[in-house]
Amino acid sequence: MTNAFAPIEVAGRSMANRIVMAPMTRSRAYGPGATATDLMATYYSQRASAGLIVTEGIQPSPVGQGYPDTPGLHTPEQVAAWRKVTDAVHAEGGVIFAQLMHTGRIGHPSLLPPGLHPVAPSPVAAKGQVYTHQGPVDFVTPQELDADGIARTVADFADAARNAVAAGFDGVEIHGANGYLIHQFLAPNTNRRTDGWGGDAAGRVRFALEVATAVAEAIGGHRTGFRISPANPYNDIAEQDAVDVENTYTTLVTKLGELDLAYLHMIEGSDRELTTRLRKTWPSTFILNPFTYPDPTGPDALGLVQDGTADMVAFGALFLANPDLPARLAAQGPFNTPDPATFYGGDHHGYTDYPYL
Repeated sequence: MTNAFAPIEVAGRSMANRIVMAPMTRSRAYGPGATATDLMATYYSQRASAGLIVTEGIQPSPVGQGYPDTPGLHTPEQVAAWRKVTDAVHAEGGVIFAQLMHTGRIGHPSLLPPGLHPVAPSPVAAKGQVYTHQGPVDFVTPQELDADGIARTVADFADAARNAVAAGFDGVEIHGANGYLIHQFLAPNTNRRTDGWGGDAAGRVRFALEVATAVAEAIGGHRTGFRISPANPYNDIAEQDAVDVENTYTTLVTKLGELDLAYLHMIEGSDRELTTRLRKTWPSTFILNPFTYPDPTGPDALGLVQDGTADMVAFGALFLANPDLPARLAAQGPFNTPDPATFYGGDHHGYTDYPYL
């Protein structure tokens, strides 16, 4: 019977354990031109004992940015800056994937270069506000992507994946979850298109499949992961019809499985039966960010590897606060308590100063 501390082969790499550092936006890319910093290299290298690190969301293009001080992978300067991060992680024996995240309608023109505006599958504004350096502002109505815009966006993902490999990443994770652009194409309340990228499940999964195919062709399926979050209402997503959710995600996961990708990373909702069905549908490594709301994922989640629910388990806030989390899990604690006041922005406090055992 496998446990979470056993090694696993993913993406042609032997990973030391089955404990994943989940992607977490920290908004500390203070380098010029949305570049990674030396402090970010310290932060990630401190956590290199994870079987796999998945970075914070990285925008594949300027228009893909939705929050202040988040990093990109679309310029030579950004590639060079990320190389310092990957070198630092590899020096500590770690494996690191870049998460490519286009936020779509989640954002604001004030966060983008002049002349750019948030884009989405349909011109439907999200309810709520986004934080900017000037304070919270309402989401705007996004521009609907036309066929040429969709093609450019798919190409941006592929180019960013190539840049990730050039920057030394072991692979990339495509962010198709949490209400960002790819998820906006999947969800019926945000995708109201009547062309080939909308309508039924087959139409709504098309963009996700085009992105995954382009990335896999660019860098190899073995270096490509994909993240989903079925029925997750975050960022004003409404996937409320259980039959449609199952149909949409079964269709997506089946088609993604044909691309021979490195892994599927699922943010679980309250429906464990759906998790089980999708896990059986998926042909390779299955990473689970389990449903533990309102608590963060804790040590009990390790049992999901042992009982076969998942191949690897992702930890978010607990990894943020415990740079040596695998050792602490093996010792059954103690665990540092995350400080929410320092989650986004700031300096090294609440970032690189959490103590080791």
